[in-house]
Amino acid sequence: MPTKDEFIKAVQNGYTFKGESVKIGAGILAGETIAEAGVYLPLKTLNRHGLIAGATGTGKTKTLQVISEFLSDASVPVLVMDIKGDLSGIAAIGSVNEKVTSRYQLLNMEYKPAQFPAELLTISGQKGVRLRATVSEFGPVLLSKILELNDTQGGVVAMIFKYCDDNKLPILNLKDFIKVLQFFGDEGKAEIEKTYGKISTTSTGTILRKVIELQQQGADTFFGEKSFEVDDLMRIDDKGHGMINILRVTNLQDKPKLFSTFMLQMLAELYASCPEEGDLDKPKLVIFIDEAHLIFQEASSALRQQIETIIKLIRSKGIGIFFCTQNPMDVPASVLAQLGLKVQHALRAFTAADRKVIKQTAENYPETNFYKTEDLITQLGIGEALITMLNEKGIPTPLVQTMLCAPRSRMDVLTDNEIESITGKSKLVAKYNQVIDSESAYEILTAKLNEAAEKSEQQNSTANTKEEPSTFEKIADNTVVKSMMRTAGSTIVRSLLGALGLGGRSRGSKAKSTKWF
Repeated sequence: MPTKDEFIKAVQNGYTFKGESVKIGAGILAGETIAEAGVYLPLKTLNRHGLIAGATGTGKTKTLQVISEFLSDASVPVLVMDIKGDLSGIAAIGSVNEKVTSRYQLLNMEYKPAQFPAELLTISGQKGVRLRATVSEFGPVLLSKILELNDTQGGVVAMIFKYCDDNKLPILNLKDFIKVLQFFGDEGKAEIEKTYGKISTTSTGTILRKVIELQQQGADTFFGEKSFEVDDLMRIDDKGHGMINILRVTNLQDKPKLFSTFMLQMLAELYASCPEEGDLDKPKLVIFIDEAHLIFQEASSALRQQIETIIKLIRSKGIGIFFCTQNPMDVPASVLAQLGLKVQHALRAFTAADRKVIKQTAENYPETNFYKTEDLITQLGIGEALITMLNEKGIPTPLVQTMLCAPRSRMDVLTDNEIESITGKSKLVAKYNQVIDSESAYEILTAKLNEAAEKSEQQNSTANTKEEPSTFEKIADNTVVKSMMRTAGSTIVRSLLGALGLGGRSRGSKAKSTKWF
């Protein structure tokens, strides 16, 4: 049985780092919290991503809140996805109570209530800074992945973007894209096929249905102007605190595809716009994705693959991503392998399937002589977690049962008045919440088609318009007059022929003999 001194020594050796670090809790051995066995979080390695897992009610969201607070103190900006609506309290000062005080005493730390600089964001029309992106910024490849198109349909989307680039037709929102798609299948089909090749009406119809499906989840509020600049996620306030950007997506369960679309676009934009940084002393931005299973379960295989690829590459940009979910198995194995920090809260074993998952989860953590991991996972208390991470050399630290700090900000939601106060003072709300409707593909094509329709009507009107006939033409064209003229004409002709001796004989009459003397 390992001794207390051996445990303290192992934790201190494993969680002492050269660069800047923050204490997030203390180790627990045999049910006793040992303040000397401090568990520290090295800022230098937070771009190596992380996982916060555990059953409902075990303290995952509060752990996320605590780490966000320490990052803000260290001048690191944060973006958190507030799925349940209980993270907005970061913007309000916390309150002292007996439970919080006793926890900090166990950790040999002082509790100082604080509030942190926060910005409220939204992608679905809630109060806060409106996050938008144009369809053009997605490009044909990314848009095809979001719409789950095959190669043929993706080729049509690429053709649409090429045609719009060549003809200076900006595609800003889904209304623009739908208009161009309809133009491809109808009025402009002959013109486009002559230059770009044949287009299948089946393909355009399928693409249109996919776009409408995306619209049904509220994508019209996301696509458009003014596009959000990712640099605005990396702000530091006047006191040197990193800004905590809270994306309020409480209605996400009804719009999983919209959230996946936003996440993919944002990660792609961050990767494309941020320079290569390597390993910095601390990350430029850390993103926490609560209820991360909603991304992976609802995303197509192509979309998941794209997310996985970006996560593997974006660490070199100085950006860390943390997934918060109930079960580590919710995250694909290829992504799980990229996560350096693992914070495992309690899991519940109600069924045989649950016990199997717990066994698999325990096998993913480093071996330890201090605990029987498989059993301990089901026995962790609220605010306790098993922790391991990568040190500066990329070596996993010892697995430690940890009593975590409590948040210093409010552990509850903001009131409507508090939300109004924050958004009312926000410079970003003034920057991004104005309604902009620039002239784009929809307006340009509509005007072009209206002009063509007017020209066609004028030509048809000219062709059908005749000169007013004269009085003589009107009389001559009368059927009775025509009959009379034919009769009169026949009589005159016969009279002339008769005078010339060329008149014919009437049928049935006998010819008279003529004798010349």
